[in-house]
Amino acid sequence: MHELIIMFLTFARIGAFTFGGGYAMLPILQREVVEKKGWCTEDELTDMYAIGQCTPGVIAVNVATYIGNRKRGPVGALFTTLGIVFPSIVIITVIAGFLTHFAEYAAIQHAFAGIRIAVCALVTKTIYTMMKKNVKDAATLVILILTFVSVALLNITPIAAVLVCGLAGALLHGGKKKGM
Repeated sequence: MHELIIMFLTFARIGAFTFGGGYAMLPILQREVVEKKGWCTEDELTDMYAIGQCTPGVIAVNVATYIGNRKRGPVGALFTTLGIVFPSIVIITVIAGFLTHFAEYAAIQHAFAGIRIAVCALVTKTIYTMMKKNVKDAATLVILILTFVSVALLNITPIAAVLVCGLAGALLHGGKKKGM
């Protein structure tokens, strides 16, 4: 039971201090789940993000559920999922009660503008970190560029992009053993 409480509290802390959604959460997940707790490797976390992108629901919840299930089965999944969503439920309930009265104030609007910029910086850092780790050769760079163009400019769905890139990766590197 002690480990389940630690899992709940870890994900509650992640959920409480992450603004901007799943992508902004990656650096915090990296530090807490990979570096501090050792519950998964950096590669496994990246894989979980990819799977979380392809499955219905919020990426952060999907990753938390996956890690909890991997660590302690369905009960672990329940604790990590509740941990990641609990702070949001509390914060949104409080904000919903007060924001309608304060949303029109310039200071509140400017604060949200600043928060949005900070979230952009967090997402950009996450993208940079993931690129450094995963773009290993010319082929993966081409896949990255084509995927970005497809999703950003041609409005291809992220699910289709992930599936096509998975197939491309398997075709390009499928015969090689990991680490070769």
